[in-house]
Amino acid sequence: MNRSISIAKGIHPGLFLERELKKRKLAKGRFALLIHEYPQTLTAITKGKRNMNPGLALKIEKELGFDEGDFMVLQAYYEVELEKRKRPVIKPDLSKIRRILFWDTTFEKIDWQKHKNSVIKRVFERGNEEEKEEITRFYGARTVKAALKHD
Repeated sequence: MNRSISIAKGIHPGLFLERELKKRKLAKGRFALLIHEYPQTLTAITKGKRNMNPGLALKIEKELGFDEGDFMVLQAYYEVELEKRKRPVIKPDLSKIRRILFWDTTFEKIDWQKHKNSVIKRVFERGNEEEKEEITRFYGARTVKAALKHD
């Protein structure tokens, strides 16, 4: 997978396509006609209102020099991200964790799964025993030990 595509995991493939077209100074309408597609179709995809399909993905990839399947991989990752957003957010017992530990970020916006290593390190560097116990209970001793070992 192209490095620039792997960075874009979780965003709509149309947004990636739009950025790529701008970078290459290609107009959407002209590009659509070049790959024998309706300009409205391409516009809907670049605005995230329509999903990428395999046939269109192959045309775009061939014309722009990407590996086959790159845009469908982006579509799959985007759909996975949408599905993850539907799940309930699982958090530690926040009544046991002082907000001051995370003074440099918005406490309510912490992604407890995505940033678990940073959270664990922060709590074990600056937290009290109750906070350390809660983080260990939430993530599990093995995860905490692994996160602290990487330091």
